[in-house]
Amino acid sequence: MAHVPVLLTEVLDVLKPRSGGLYVDGTFGAGGYTRAVLGVEGARVIGIDRDPGALPMAAQMKQGFPGRFAFQSGPFSMMEDILALSGAEGVDGVMLDLGVSSMQIDEADRGFSFQKDGPLDMRMSRSGPSAADAVNHLEADELAAIFKVYGEERHARRAARAIEETRAEKPFERTLELAELLARVIGGKPGRIHPATRAFQGLRIFVNDELGELVRALGAAERVLKPAGVLAVVTFHSLEDRIVKTFLRARAGLMGQGSRHAPEVEKGPEPSFALLTRKAVEPSEEEMAANPRARSSRLRAASRTTNPAWPATDDGLPGVPPYSRLMECVS
Repeated sequence: MAHVPVLLTEVLDVLKPRSGGLYVDGTFGAGGYTRAVLGVEGARVIGIDRDPGALPMAAQMKQGFPGRFAFQSGPFSMMEDILALSGAEGVDGVMLDLGVSSMQIDEADRGFSFQKDGPLDMRMSRSGPSAADAVNHLEADELAAIFKVYGEERHARRAARAIEETRAEKPFERTLELAELLARVIGGKPGRIHPATRAFQGLRIFVNDELGELVRALGAAERVLKPAGVLAVVTFHSLEDRIVKTFLRARAGLMGQGSRHAPEVEKGPEPSFALLTRKAVEPSEEEMAANPRARSSRLRAASRTTNPAWPATDDGLPGVPPYSRLMECVS
């Protein structure tokens, strides 16, 4: 099943692609957003994706839009370096569609889904440590933190202890092995979400360092956008949305106003963004009916001012082991 880009009309409304404009699609995937932007005669796009599965579609896009589309494999946090290699001095828009794509979920051998048996993988880049490495090597307290913070799982500690006990007998290798254990340990009422949903989300986010990548990508987008250039970000869960909201509101000068109950935060640099969406834009009823996976999507967008980019910010979350910890476990 081909990936259907969510909130496509809304993204185009804020991006306003034009002839001669240069845009970055930081999550190229199946190329849905890119194709829509290239539908504007004379617009150009640089696509970025760390998933090797995006390469065939990128090749087709190059053939379909010669001279107007370029592609680079890699994480979107590296967009600044990628643009420097291309010789671009700035871009008119950056699009980010976060999380896992329909294509990745639907491929059992990628290990993203707990509804299909496959290797416990979850790596978007198909390289580096896997979800199995995390489950089999991290301490129970570390797994519990990942499930609780990244997955927002209420029974994180119980799940982590069960994993620790089970892997002592046999390491986890398959998605259904882990999903069935989580279903027994966490339980749940019929009709509710699958008991493994939140733990799988937490693992996926950790294994791919998704939130660290997001923070770094937002800063990179701030540095590469021209004045009046637009950053449009589509998120799919609360952690992503909170990071994007906080980043854009801070860069727009809307944080730290203070109140009689809270001290005023020290004023930061001059605003580097102006908000285009005061509140997150949600999908229409029609879109959710046509594409149920769109129901949790949210769009936030802002346009770049003429003020300098702010200094880079910390990408860590308190209480969660850093991605480097996973590298240590398997080295």
